Amino acid sequence: MATFLARRLVWLPVVLFFVSILTFFLGLYGPGNPINIMVGLKANPETIERIKAEYGFDQPVYQQYFNYVFKAVQGDFGYGLVKYRDQPVGRIIAERLPVTIQLNIAALVVGVIVGIPLGLLAGLTRNSWFDYSVRFLSLIAVSIPLLFLLPFLTFIFSRRHDLVLNAANLQFAIGPFLPMVGGHWDGILSTKVLLPILIESLGIVAVLTRQMRAGIIETLGQDYVRTARAKGLRERMVLLRHAMRNALIPIATILTLSIGGLVEGSFLVENWFGIPGVGQLALDAFTAREYYIIMGITLIIAVAYVVANMAADLLYPILDPRIRSSK
Repeated sequence: MATFLARRLVWLPVVLFFVSILTFFLGLYGPGNPINIMVGLKANPETIERIKAEYGFDQPVYQQYFNYVFKAVQGDFGYGLVKYRDQPVGRIIAERLPVTIQLNIAALVVGVIVGIPLGLLAGLTRNSWFDYSVRFLSLIAVSIPLLFLLPFLTFIFSRRHDLVLNAANLQFAIGPFLPMVGGHWDGILSTKVLLPILIESLGIVAVLTRQMRAGIIETLGQDYVRTARAKGLRERMVLLRHAMRNALIPIATILTLSIGGLVEGSFLVENWFGIPGVGQLALDAFTAREYYIIMGITLIIAVAYVVANMAADLLYPILDPRIRSSK
């Protein structure tokens, strides 16, 4: 296991190296020019040359790249160029990152708490009305684009006076759960973030539900499960000790890959609800051609992907001893 972990750690800087090269040159040769945005299209050539020299854009491309990497390793990701001019990129991202982490972790927790039990129950009650209902709803959740869900659910849950549920003469207004609009952030414990968390978690709930259902149906039909039942083990022990552990192996992979989907969803959700996270910062950076900020965010996402996949690889042997012996 130690050798396996060491191999993974060796690959981490290699992946980050290629990601940094790709991001750096896309930012450098992509459409637009941060210098023109900074000084304007009508600036005289002397001013442009002075700005280039000030920020190091007059140096050869390879030197610019190695200077950036050398500073990034020390935690210096450069400075803002336009909208965040002369502000440290590391500090800008550090101020926004906790918000996105809180939002994504909350969405992931909701996805696990709701998706895995739903899939388990659907698999145990295969071809029942509950199974058909869960499969239908999960298919809808996977199929509906996020761009449609955002305005649709916002419209429904923001109708404070029009949308009221009546049950046993009790009125339950949706008002306290109004979505957050306008850039106001009250923290992850605020009821105003329930709708953003719900929207971000819908996709992962649907995927986990479908995978858990398929996994539990497959494992319950395996020979070792029939053998465990033949030995007289209680159904609860068969389910928890034998079927569940093997059904959860693909779930570990899905959870790590879901990080990318959550990051992508954060771009839309944070900008729609005005949540001051990395997703909103990334859109501002793309719009203003703040490519130092873009590179910093991209490197953080790459690290998150590599670390998450490493965590999944380390989790496999715990769930399945056969994988442990093969390593």
